[in-house]
Amino acid sequence: MTMNQSTKNMSSISAQQTPEQSAELQAVLAHPSPLKEFWLAFSKNKGAVAGLCFMSLILFLALFAPWVAPYDPIEQYRNHFLQPPVWAGGTSQFLLGTDELGRDILSRLIHGARLSLLVGFVSVLLALIPGVTLGLIAAFTGRVVDSAVMRAMDIVMALPALLLAVAIIAILGPGLVNAMIAIALVSLPAYVRLTRASAMAELNRDYVTATRLSGAGTLRLMFVTVLPNCMAPLIVHATMSFSAAILEIAALGFLGLGVQPPLPEWGTMLASARDYIERAWWVVTLPGLTILLSVLAINLMGDGLRDALDPKLKTAS
Repeated sequence: MTMNQSTKNMSSISAQQTPEQSAELQAVLAHPSPLKEFWLAFSKNKGAVAGLCFMSLILFLALFAPWVAPYDPIEQYRNHFLQPPVWAGGTSQFLLGTDELGRDILSRLIHGARLSLLVGFVSVLLALIPGVTLGLIAAFTGRVVDSAVMRAMDIVMALPALLLAVAIIAILGPGLVNAMIAIALVSLPAYVRLTRASAMAELNRDYVTATRLSGAGTLRLMFVTVLPNCMAPLIVHATMSFSAAILEIAALGFLGLGVQPPLPEWGTMLASARDYIERAWWVVTLPGLTILLSVLAINLMGDGLRDALDPKLKTAS
């Protein structure tokens, strides 16, 4: 068949279509791609877009901290102890002032973003992978295993999160790695319960039954058939857990159990500056404000992801 013949056939087919069929075809062709549809739903939430812009800036500063930061974060300038920010009577040499040891606060905040984002990402990952696995096992296996897993998660959830994290670090010892492990263990029950509930809601669907009748094994049912349909609430919860992890590592750093000096971390900066609250407000205010804005931005992004991924909310809109 030549090109001219195929063109004539296509034109004849289009000519045979009714106006209703043509309108349906145009609607199908005009339907946006999944990625574009997601962005359109996400961008309707202006707070989520603002949070995304702020976190993109923080991520950029964290990735390129050695080149963006004006000074080394642990370098001390002994002639500039507790120098105020430039708008409060300081000099342009230190835009956000210096701390009690003469270290540039702006440089420490930029390098501290690397540690805070790293701890948040790794903690979420360490809780997400075993949490999803245990949740799927609890949903697919018998009542005995399900009860054992869920009762263990109930015991963990019965303890205050920060107190449990402090107890874990007291056993493992203070440090960055142990703090990430402690935060992940504290966050684990929420992932298990959410995955189990989402998977059990999918087990009686027709596509799961058809896949099971076609001879698929349990592992394929878990990770190939059911899990992709449970990812929307997990993504939203992981985003919220990211902000919670930043708060928890800041709290542990404030207590002296997280990142150890002289590494710059926002919570550790607050802990070292608490003796200078009255006479050097910027030493405490700037790290605290950075934590506040970062957590707020991530929570706003989580709201936008929920609006974009939840089919009920998309139908309502």
